[in-house]
Amino acid sequence: MKSTARLADPAAITLSGLCLVHCLALPMLSVVLPVLGAWAEAEWVHLLVIALALPLALFALRGKAARPLLGLALAGLAAMVLAALHWPSHEAEIVLNTSGGLALAVAHGLHWRRRHGPVR
Repeated sequence: MKSTARLADPAAITLSGLCLVHCLALPMLSVVLPVLGAWAEAEWVHLLVIALALPLALFALRGKAARPLLGLALAGLAAMVLAALHWPSHEAEIVLNTSGGLALAVAHGLHWRRRHGPVR
């Protein structure tokens, strides 16, 4: 269990990074390769990322070290869920996804640092 817990934060940071690439790079790449645009806009992609991010974040951010970071992580998750639901508007989706993914990645990064100390 301990080795699984060690991998949870890096996996969550990677997932957040993939989310950012999806939100920022794929729209630009879809100009060159239109088939990517159709894939990037597919609703199932957003729902899949949320379905992966929620349990992974909740698993990774448990215990005493995570308590101060839960607000940041939950705000990030909430922003991602709102973006997937297109609330308040479809136009706000990129801003919500990007800020939510960044908030979640920062929370996981800080959690990793609190548990393992600074990288040397």
